[in-house]
Amino acid sequence: MSTEIKVLMVGPDRGVHGGISAVVNELYAAGFDRKVSLKYIGTMKEGSKLRKLLVAAFAYCRFVKELSWCDVVHIHFSSDSSFMRKSFFIKRARKNGKKIVLHQHGGDFKTYYNEQLSASKRDYVRKILDMGDVMLVLTKGWKDFFGQITDPDKIEVFPNSIRVADCHVQGEKDYNKVLFLGRICRDKGIDELLEAMKQIYSVNKDAHLYLGGIYEDSEYKEKVENCSDFVTYLGWINGEEKNKYLDECGVLVLPSYYEGFPVSIIEALLHGCVVAASAVGGIPEIIDDGIDGILFKPKDEKAVKNALEMAMSDKEKALSMGKIGQKKVIEKYSVETNIKRLLEIYKKIQ
Repeated sequence: MSTEIKVLMVGPDRGVHGGISAVVNELYAAGFDRKVSLKYIGTMKEGSKLRKLLVAAFAYCRFVKELSWCDVVHIHFSSDSSFMRKSFFIKRARKNGKKIVLHQHGGDFKTYYNEQLSASKRDYVRKILDMGDVMLVLTKGWKDFFGQITDPDKIEVFPNSIRVADCHVQGEKDYNKVLFLGRICRDKGIDELLEAMKQIYSVNKDAHLYLGGIYEDSEYKEKVENCSDFVTYLGWINGEEKNKYLDECGVLVLPSYYEGFPVSIIEALLHGCVVAASAVGGIPEIIDDGIDGILFKPKDEKAVKNALEMAMSDKEKALSMGKIGQKKVIEKYSVETNIKRLLEIYKKIQ
């Protein structure tokens, strides 16, 4: 084990259902904690506001205690409360003279910054971002955005990644089977997705949607149950169970209103799925429309329906898209490559 670099990493608890936790868990699974001396502090767990407050307070106390040990502080955040919560950790790390890697995970930060914050709060965001020695963002578009807020020279494009070596697709895909992975709520486009699938099912009784996720909005539980003829709720799936559905389902759909750089998309591409997704956030920088996936505008049930029908109706084209997407992930989105880059970044700022 190399203990040359001591890294104190901060983010949501690794058991939280979400994209940042998935990214962190991929790093662990690929052996990142054997490349550096790593301590991880989870600042948020799912539950009541009181539970979240207690978890954050305990995490901050532990963080202060561990600061004297580390060489580098690596902080994951998205927007809204995630950013504000992490700002206290960033300020303390800067006060203690630590090198700081800020790792921004997209989400709806543009709306948050431009529309929800007062001028004084935007000044606060700029001051916090200026405290980082390096800032990692998911796409070039995010680099352009954050480059208007903080020093663009310290911003690096650092896309999400997954392990690619262990993937062996099993069986033949069924392009009538559509898989969704993520939070089940309005912002993920679930209303449009259910309506699109209802219309498709009215003429194609083989069409079926599998929802892998958790109900963030409880009202959707009843909506999904009312669509049981063509929808199966899987709950949150991981590991072999998730691989099983990624292998069986020909299509992964993600009709979100906003996104960062969804891990579910690169997982689906690796498994040879056709990805049908909203052209939002970092998704257009992953998917080449009509080449390895199908992009559509968000909040448009007709666009969702057309994209799904396109993927279902042309098996030969779908197979070609799947092969191209799989090759892309292996070449561009390997977690092993990202680990090498992280080590270089840590060494550069020490």
